[in-house]
Amino acid sequence: MHSKFMRQAVAALAVVLVSACGGGGSTESAGAGDAGESALSAPARLGAKIFVDQTLSASGRQSCQSCHDPAHGHGAPDHAAGQPGGKLTVAGQGGRSSPSIRYLKFNTSFHFDSEGTPTGGFFWDGRAASLKDQAGGPFLNPSEMANDSVEDVVRKLAAAPYAAEFRQAFGEDIFDRPHDAFDRARLALQALQQEDVAFAPFSSKFDAVLRGKATLTAAEQRGLELFNSPAKGNCAACHPSAKGADGLHPLFTDFSYDALGVPRNPKLKTVRDDPAFFDLGLCAVPGFERRTDLCGAFKVPTLRNVALRGSFFHNGRFTDLKEALAFYVTRDTDPARWYTQADGRVIPFDDLPAAYRVNVNRTEAPYDRQAGAVPALSAAEIEDLIAFLNTLTDGWQP
Repeated sequence: MHSKFMRQAVAALAVVLVSACGGGGSTESAGAGDAGESALSAPARLGAKIFVDQTLSASGRQSCQSCHDPAHGHGAPDHAAGQPGGKLTVAGQGGRSSPSIRYLKFNTSFHFDSEGTPTGGFFWDGRAASLKDQAGGPFLNPSEMANDSVEDVVRKLAAAPYAAEFRQAFGEDIFDRPHDAFDRARLALQALQQEDVAFAPFSSKFDAVLRGKATLTAAEQRGLELFNSPAKGNCAACHPSAKGADGLHPLFTDFSYDALGVPRNPKLKTVRDDPAFFDLGLCAVPGFERRTDLCGAFKVPTLRNVALRGSFFHNGRFTDLKEALAFYVTRDTDPARWYTQADGRVIPFDDLPAAYRVNVNRTEAPYDRQAGAVPALSAAEIEDLIAFLNTLTDGWQP
């Protein structure tokens, strides 16, 4: 699954080090410029209202923005393993952490690339084919906005303050055709994410560096080198840090999938409710049941705005960036730190059934070390890497 990653890392190291020192070009694709106000289409303006409308949930207390907070890079607003959801009559929580939805307009539908690497798709397991499909999912998910049916959602849309705008945009009889109305609501949310610069502002310090308008500090530069180094952090293997061939600033994800063996999270509702439950990721998506080699693989998220996140990985197991990086580099050198059970046993990759633990990535740096070996990054190097990751936060001001 990962044969292409080493080549990407080497290319990223060569290109980004030049760009970071002011030697790169400044040409960018449309949409990669400075953040600012942009004129939205009528569907996108409706999408903006739908995005924040709590009345569209079963509880009347949850909107899209509840789990995708702009102040946190359009990701989860807190450190919870999963966000509250459902009817909210009792304490509820989703089965996965809420990923950032920023920069997703550059994603593609799910496919296997020329090397057989699973790529694209939306949600942690790629089950949605587009932004539109992803936008519609939470409305009907019992663990999220928990509406009973498409008709249930559309009745609430018809009662919303912006219902007249909805009819003007999509037809006076649109609410008489619930499935069409629901489809248009999904299209409106897609249009919002495609058109509103807030969902892809490219406004971090690192973007300013690529434009020649800022320079990295010594610690940030060391962190960038560690990020790109195939022998050290090797982060660029899955989170490319170089400009695209079209000049687009890096997205810090290749939209692929990886099995990382993240420790089990007992705080997650699915685990609390059923200790025997395992989230198998990609191989649990209909159509991939026989692809057991994909079990445990989850979407590689963007690292843009990673410093704003309150939880990390698909199960929200870590709530501190430094701890998440320490897991990467000591997962195999000190497994007892992460996988010790209540009875004292150490069971590596304990959030996967034993038969699928072979899928966990153990060949690439920083994982390619045995127990007791020196980790790929020291504590001081992790601090430098964090300094660099902080340059990926949008909204940077000189």
